[in-house]
Amino acid sequence: MKRVFEIIGLLSLLCFSFMVTEKTSLVVKNTDELMMKIKKEAGNFKINSMDAIINDDSIIPGISGREVDIDKSYKNMKKYGIYNEELYVYKNVLPSISIEKNKDKYIISGNPQKRAVTLIFYLENNENIDKILNTLNNNSIKANFFVDEKWFSQNKDLILNLINEGHIIGNLSENLDYRNSSFNYINTIIKSIGKQKNGYCYYTNKKENIDACVLLDNYTIKPLEIKNNYFKEIKNNLSSGNIFSFKISNQLNDEINLIINYIKSKGYEIINIDELIKEE
Repeated sequence: MKRVFEIIGLLSLLCFSFMVTEKTSLVVKNTDELMMKIKKEAGNFKINSMDAIINDDSIIPGISGREVDIDKSYKNMKKYGIYNEELYVYKNVLPSISIEKNKDKYIISGNPQKRAVTLIFYLENNENIDKILNTLNNNSIKANFFVDEKWFSQNKDLILNLINEGHIIGNLSENLDYRNSSFNYINTIIKSIGKQKNGYCYYTNKKENIDACVLLDNYTIKPLEIKNNYFKEIKNNLSSGNIFSFKISNQLNDEINLIINYIKSKGYEIINIDELIKEE
């Protein structure tokens, strides 16, 4: 029994010593001039997050802020023995109101702080997209293709190739219903087989369509539709965060390269919808 008490006493002493050492180390670190300098200056490098903007049933994504990771920045600078602003380590601060938590709202644009736009091509029946794809590939642009059930069923291999190349596939159906086998099938192919992270529905004025998208954890997108005079309409409406949609036509095939060059000439990046609405 005496031996047992000796062991317990030794373990208690070790634990106490560890706690004292840990506390002493913490005190030393917190009183280190480098740590004090980092804590004093950290607020100057903070960028506040921006909440998503909700207006009735529509939403515009928020955007993350950042703040200094005090401990990692201290460790980084201590390694070099100097205070250097370039050695700060940051952590993201996500918006408290986000699109992720409001999928019952339809997205009308990306965050206007991102100088970028995205292009949606909506495909019905069996429209040919070879010329559009060639132009996109020649310009290293990732876009979005929203398809109806017929186009999807006739182009499953192309759908998977598009996803693999970094394009986004969305659902164009006007009769979305989570109980509908076609809707579920398209969603499964896109997400499970194609490994596309997010699912997307094209906005209609039917609330049940949005409800169906929410139940399948999809976003609903309401773009600015460009139906004719493509180049002129782009010039008149171009601004940060735009989501433009086009129906494939001979005129669009002729003007798509001109449209892309114009957007780029104005300093906008053309990215897919995943990147445009990302809040991180």
